[in-house]
Amino acid sequence: MPDAPVLGEAKKVKLDDSAFGARFSGPLVHQSVRAEQAARRRGTAATKTRGMVSGGGAKPWRQKGTGRARAGSNRSPLWVGGGTVFGPHPRSYAFKVNRKEQRAALRSALSVHAGRRSLAILDAANFETPKTSRAQELLEDWDQPRPTLVVLAAEESVAALSFRNLARVVVLSAESVGVTDVLSAASLVLSEPALEALTRRAGQRARDAAA
Repeated sequence: MPDAPVLGEAKKVKLDDSAFGARFSGPLVHQSVRAEQAARRRGTAATKTRGMVSGGGAKPWRQKGTGRARAGSNRSPLWVGGGTVFGPHPRSYAFKVNRKEQRAALRSALSVHAGRRSLAILDAANFETPKTSRAQELLEDWDQPRPTLVVLAAEESVAALSFRNLARVVVLSAESVGVTDVLSAASLVLSEPALEALTRRAGQRARDAAA
């Protein structure tokens, strides 16, 4: 069963093997990361067609006799300032990944950190007031590479304030963290409530098998 050290303390916490001891599934992780990144795209790029640009009320010149190519409208895509053909329009890039695949991908991402010992547990109750120097000291004593992702519960705002100003440290809530966030971090710090929340989200192999 994998375990993780507690920052600032000489003890370790046992990790749920179903959530932190899974084999890495590259295809599922790739699909989940693509889905998360696609869902974050704003999709607001837009161009105007010839029906949207101004002008075009009259034929620029007569059809014959000028020596120039015939033209019916200055809104033509051939003209400067004319409409755009097949340009982008606002759209959603999101696509669905089912929950079994999402959980399996999250298990893989968490298991990577557990396997390479780049995961630690934080006792957020030690932060009675925001103290960035204490947070810096804990990470330096742990001596793991950055960027570091710190995952906390919503009620652990004091600890969040202590970590959020550190260089190359990202603080997220347990509800909002995704596979992309976990894999993008070189090291991972979880508070005890966040550990429980992520274990519930990811460690559901038995339920998936029974479904």
